[in-house]
Amino acid sequence: MINIRNQTRRFLLLHRRFTTELTQPRATITPVNQDHLLRVCTILYQQQNSPDSRLVSKLSSTEFQLTHDFFLQVCNNFPLSWRPVHRFFLYSQTHHPDFSHTSVTSNKILGIVGKSRNMDLFWELAQETGKRGLANDKTFRVVLQTLASAREMKKCVSFFHLMNGFGYSYNVTTLNRAVETLCKEKLVEEAKYVVAKLRDCIKPDEVTYRTMIEGFCDVGDLVEAAKVWNLMMEEGFEVDVEAGKKMLETLLKKNQFDEASKVFYVMVSKRGEGLDVSFYRVMIDWLCKNGRVDTARKLFDEMREREIQVDNLTWASIIYGLLAKRRVAEAYKTVEAIENPDISIYHALIKGLVKIKRASEATEVFRKMIQRGCEPIMHTYLMLLQGHLGRRGRKGPDPLVNFDTIFVGGMVKAGKRLEATKYIERTLKRGVEVPRFDYNKFLHCYSNEEGVVMFEEMAKKLREVGLFDLADIFQRYGEKMTTRERRRNREETSPVLPPLPNRCTMPT
Repeated sequence: MINIRNQTRRFLLLHRRFTTELTQPRATITPVNQDHLLRVCTILYQQQNSPDSRLVSKLSSTEFQLTHDFFLQVCNNFPLSWRPVHRFFLYSQTHHPDFSHTSVTSNKILGIVGKSRNMDLFWELAQETGKRGLANDKTFRVVLQTLASAREMKKCVSFFHLMNGFGYSYNVTTLNRAVETLCKEKLVEEAKYVVAKLRDCIKPDEVTYRTMIEGFCDVGDLVEAAKVWNLMMEEGFEVDVEAGKKMLETLLKKNQFDEASKVFYVMVSKRGEGLDVSFYRVMIDWLCKNGRVDTARKLFDEMREREIQVDNLTWASIIYGLLAKRRVAEAYKTVEAIENPDISIYHALIKGLVKIKRASEATEVFRKMIQRGCEPIMHTYLMLLQGHLGRRGRKGPDPLVNFDTIFVGGMVKAGKRLEATKYIERTLKRGVEVPRFDYNKFLHCYSNEEGVVMFEEMAKKLREVGLFDLADIFQRYGEKMTTRERRRNREETSPVLPPLPNRCTMPT
């Protein structure tokens, strides 16, 4: 039986909100007087436990213009203290009749009270926000996140019923946004509880199940993710590609290849036509990184048989897998067969060659990459430096020790092995763990105009001792990457690079 009174109330509420938005002129944004703001915040802090009459007297005798921006800045000065903000909120209601709160200010004070864990006051303000018609999607997200964090699960469900009584009808879109917020905060069990309790009023859709599956995968609970997956299938929904991809990624991260294969082939059998290259790439990339390049090639060929367009990221995984197995000639042939190589292809070559200790060939790829118009990025330089000078490691516990592979390696190459050995012995006798060089921090510290000169001089010194590969790397970094202006003035490169007319074969 339809409740006429409830329906009429909803109509009047929506009509009032709609006419208010149309009739009220847009308020001009006035800058907040910082002196007034400081004075008001000082009073609120000092008098937060004073009687109401004293606080009202202090605030009334202080000159300030109460605007929404002013109220929000007051709230920002007390991000975790509910009492000053709440008392100012009450003062604004009783002594400024021309000032009306909005959804933004209501959500702001809800967030502050929620973070301070004053749950009784929070629940009271949440109800008041609904009564005034100021609730929106963000209100639902803030309220559910706060209540779920405090394990107030019954109130999480009651809030939806309460808002329905205030004219906010049950809406699966609002539920999905709230569930998404809970899953991002690792409150997946709480999200599942809310969905189950509201099932009679709000029927979950495909987005609801997908969000919960992804949430359980993020927290590593694959058992619950599988249960939600089966529940989604029982409800008659099609197999969701994004949810299946997330489960596949999580299983592979845990090295559960057999279970991942089952999920993969279930997806292929049920949604074979709807799968794209990114789904196949998840499996191919893992296989290549774990030395199963032949299995990856079979999967790659199967993908091409299904006429799925192969992207360069998938080609890059295959190339790296071949290089990791030392099938260098085959990797180069694969690169030559790619029509439009981009930076991901060159990075796969550099990474693979560095892995098998062929830093000189990686530098040659770096040179060809620049020659063909593909501009290196910071990651390119980091891989090359790690290939020539060793991978970066942990810092030592003693900040006075400044030991790095460039220093020791330089002494060894200069023939001063005895000095290098003595230095290491002194470091070990002091009980200090030998750290390695942090290339990222090194490049960041010298990304300035002084670094331009330093890298030029470094390149000259390196060439004098025959280290031409390192010289080219540092010189190129100094030319293009050291300052923000130089990075902005780099040659604009398109994501797809045409091959050169006189294409030369990579060295084998």
